[in-house]
This record gives sequence, C-alpha cells and structure tokens, in this order.
Amino acid sequence: MAVVLRPGNLGGEGGHAGDCDGGGGVLGLRPAARADDRDAAAGRLPAPPGRRPDPRERPCANADQTACEFWEGVVACLCLWGNAYVEKSLSGGRLVALTLLRPDLMQVDRREDGSLRYRYSDPSGAIEYDEGELMHVRGFGVGGDLGLSVLAHARQTISSTIATDEAAARTFANGMRPGGFFTYEKGSLAPEQREQARKALIEPMQGVENAGRIGLLEAGGGFKWQEVVIPPADAELLASRRWHVEEVARWFGIPPILIGHASEGQTMWGSGVEQIMLGWLTLGLRPYLTRIEQAVKRSLIAPAERATLYAEFAVEGLLRADSAGRAEFASKMIQNAGMTPNEWRAKENMPPIEGGDQLFINSTLVPLAMAGQRPSRVQPAPGEPIPEDV
Repeated sequence: MAVVLRPGNLGGEGGHAGDCDGGGGVLGLRPAARADDRDAAAGRLPAPPGRRPDPRERPCANADQTACEFWEGVVACLCLWGNAYVEKSLSGGRLVALTLLRPDLMQVDRREDGSLRYRYSDPSGAIEYDEGELMHVRGFGVGGDLGLSVLAHARQTISSTIATDEAAARTFANGMRPGGFFTYEKGSLAPEQREQARKALIEPMQGVENAGRIGLLEAGGGFKWQEVVIPPADAELLASRRWHVEEVARWFGIPPILIGHASEGQTMWGSGVEQIMLGWLTLGLRPYLTRIEQAVKRSLIAPAERATLYAEFAVEGLLRADSAGRAEFASKMIQNAGMTPNEWRAKENMPPIEGGDQLFINSTLVPLAMAGQRPSRVQPAPGEPIPEDV
C-alpha cells in the first residue's frame, strides 16, 4: 500500500541584515524558494487517480492548515533554513495532527545519553521536545544533527542584493538624478542661511513627484552645483540586479527561467523549457522530495507497518507538459504489460473502458532464436476453437 503525500539574523558586508520576515523582500528570494515548495505541495504531484480517499484519512495536516499549505511550509523551511520541524499530536497512541514549527526558534543539542533534545522558544514560552515527539527533516548537510541553512551561507549575496535594491530605489526616488552638493563660493553660511538654502534649493527638487522640475538659481547668488555620484549606467545597476537574481537562483538550485528570469536572448517558452524542467526535477526538486519521504518513513510510520506502508511523491504531474514523452511512455508500458489501459486512463483523468483492466503484450515479440520462423500453431479467430497441432 502506498501513502502518497500531497505534497537569525544574517549580517553581510553589504551593510544589511535579513531575517525570516524580511528575507522575502530580496529580489528573487521568494520566487526561488516558492519554485520548490509550490510543486512539491500543490496538485502537480497528485495521488493515484481512481482511488477515493478512505474516510479515516485526514485531508488536512491540522485544524488550521490544508495539506497543500502544510507541505509548502515544510519545503520552504528546508529551502531557507535547511531544517523543518513538525510536531506530532497523538490521541490514544494514534497520530491525529501535524504542526509545523518555525526553524529560527528551535535549538537542537544532544544529551549525555546521546539522544537529541529540541528546545522551541516562541512568544508564548519555551517547550522542550524529545526526538520521538517531532519529525525532523534535514536538508543538505555534512552529517551532523542539522542541515545547512541557505540563509546563513548566502548572507553575503542577500546583503549585497538588498544594498543594490536600495541603491536603485534611491536613484528612482531622486528622479533618476545623481547625487551631489551645492558649493557656496562667497564664504560660509550662518545656520539660518543654511536652512533657507536647503528649503529653497534642495527640498523642491527631491522625490519622484518632483522629477523633471526646473530649478532656479539667481545670478551672482554664489551657489554652484557639483555632481559626485556615479550614474546608474556607469555603475551597471541593471546588470547587477540581473546578476543577483541569478545568484539567488543558484543558491536554491533553481533554473532562473522557473522564477521568471530569462537570460538575454533566451525564450521563456518552447521545448527547451521542458528539458530544463526535467533536469530541475532530477537534480533540484528530487533531493527535497527524497528527504521528506525518508523522514516520514522514519518518524511517522511505525516499524511494524513499514513493510506495507511507505511515503512517495507522485511526480508524474510535473511531466504532463511533455506530451510526446507521456505518449511514448504509455505506449511502451501498455504494450509490454507494464500497466493496464485503464491504469493509464486513470492517470489522464479519463473514465475506464470495458476490458481495459487486462495486461497486454505485443504479439510480435518472439525469442531471438525463433526470428523468421513460422509459428507451429495457427491462431484462431475470437470465439473459434483452438485447432490441433499440425
């Protein structure tokens, strides 16, 4: 029987810090993380069609989240922090709910006896869990108790991305005009004169709403404008923003085209995108799915049930875009008795047909030693008796 799943503070030299709430504002960070969790949790990975859920099965992970929302959160935690912690709620020894915990509020250490201890601290207080009370899904790591956090190791990239975004925002806020300063050539100004000059020369020209506004300087006033900031074109501001999107995608193992970013000259559509999807499924998404499947087997399925129960994501839904590949796969599976016609029709959400529950094999397949020989028995027509050997 198959159980198919439906599926701290980071400093950097850029002068910025990111946390679990602010990181989503980084250019490319949110779509890169979502590219994994949306496909792992949504209907792209369906349960075997043709089988109605058992009424005892729970379509929701807990009272507050649907299965899709829950598994999205699990994969997002793996993508960002490298660890996902799920609290198991039991009633009479049976699992009744799963609750996702925030990884940034969890501390993990080992007791003297070697067992793991999980300390979870949120605004309501601190809770200590034994390892049997949680499902801990670890991301890529070096064999320790924790997976490696992408947010922690990519802090320099994230900090640089935030700094670039803010520089671009300031440039546009100033009406695309570079910064600079006024030089007063007739000596020094008194404090009240400085305030008057600021209100008369600087404030009227600042902000997007004043872009293109013409200023007025009196002849002989003694003020001279001097530009000091490198223009955005010289600083390659747009190129830097494009590079940061690609760099964030690299950290998450996501092809940039899957988060809406295509390289110059690359199309967003076409057969090449299908191959990119297949490659990402194998090298990018599959490791996450495998980690979740194995964690479910270890933490949610009792040892006595592991011989008959297992967890598996059905990835066929991700291959639906490759119509030619699906047709070839169906043809080979049906002709070689790999599946019945009705099993394939169920995968395509089509009704079963009469006689479609039998396995078929191509009748022209014969052993190599018999190639070119006539069969010793004449095949009768349907409904006719089998003739005697000749």
